[in-house]
Amino acid sequence: MSKRIILSGIVAAIAMLGLSCSNTQEGNNSIQDDIIPVKLQALEQGSSGSTIKASGAFTTDDETVLSFKTGGVINRMLVKEGDPVTRGQLLATLNLTEVNAGAEQAVLAKEKAERDYQRAYRLYKDSVATLEQMQNARTALDVARQQLKAASFNKNYSEIRAAASGYVLQRFANEGQVVGPGTPVLQVNGAGSSNWLVKVGVSDKQWASIRKGDPATVQSDALPGQQLPAQVYKKSEGIDPSSGTFIIQLRLSSSAPSAVASGMFARAEIRPRRKTAGTWAIPYDALLDGDAGKGYVFVSNDGKTAQRKEVRIGDIRRDKVLITGGLENCRYLIISGSPYLNDGSRIKVK
Repeated sequence: MSKRIILSGIVAAIAMLGLSCSNTQEGNNSIQDDIIPVKLQALEQGSSGSTIKASGAFTTDDETVLSFKTGGVINRMLVKEGDPVTRGQLLATLNLTEVNAGAEQAVLAKEKAERDYQRAYRLYKDSVATLEQMQNARTALDVARQQLKAASFNKNYSEIRAAASGYVLQRFANEGQVVGPGTPVLQVNGAGSSNWLVKVGVSDKQWASIRKGDPATVQSDALPGQQLPAQVYKKSEGIDPSSGTFIIQLRLSSSAPSAVASGMFARAEIRPRRKTAGTWAIPYDALLDGDAGKGYVFVSNDGKTAQRKEVRIGDIRRDKVLITGGLENCRYLIISGSPYLNDGSRIKVK
């Protein structure tokens, strides 16, 4: 009787052992099958990945406000707003009655100074005049010559000529109007040379990330469907008091279409190429549980195992998140399948 009981116990134990092994094998098979498919993205440290959007207006780098060197009455205005002009073209003149009178006075003063000097020189040779008297006469002659030169210069600049081929943007005065020296009369640009720029305003943070030569694209409602390639040409070194922004000048990489005019509204997208050490731009969907400047992501170094990492959030944009720490020494970022992962989960790259 006791032998039967012992034999039955041994058989039961063997059966339980076999069942246990079977369950273990099934569990192992289940673990083997629990591999989560994911998508990976290589982490590139130092790329901000940001695009700066700004608005502004078309302009040229040679817009000039023209005026007369001397004051007087405007005699002729030969152009109107919108007129094309060529380099050296006469645009406006003053009434030269007063200017010519001043120039003639300078000529007469020079002739008198020459006579006085010749007389003083002969008297000095005859020991009648002193050396000082002769020298004073020579100085008076030099002064008269310089005054004549100044009068001739003012006469030449009593007319306005175009400095470059372009268009008349504004006309500030009319014929018969009295203007003083330097009073704005005309504003012209050099659009005839296709030197078109787009001036946009950006914030101080955006200004700091932009460098000369960064690529950009320009669009306008007047040019539907067109994207004009451009690049950063200049950066202002001070804030614009009228707009409260920093001005960035974008130069078009190719000739502007004929539909472009000075002052036309434009939208620009600037892509800074500056690399910022210790930053990563990651897709928004890859960030988990973002809160108070920190969040979590899943990374992988071998493409087979997922690791949960806490990261510091620098900035959140529409489709990207700027990470400023936590991804050091990580090779790949998991950008798909993160909600199904745990720290140490096995993964399979799609």
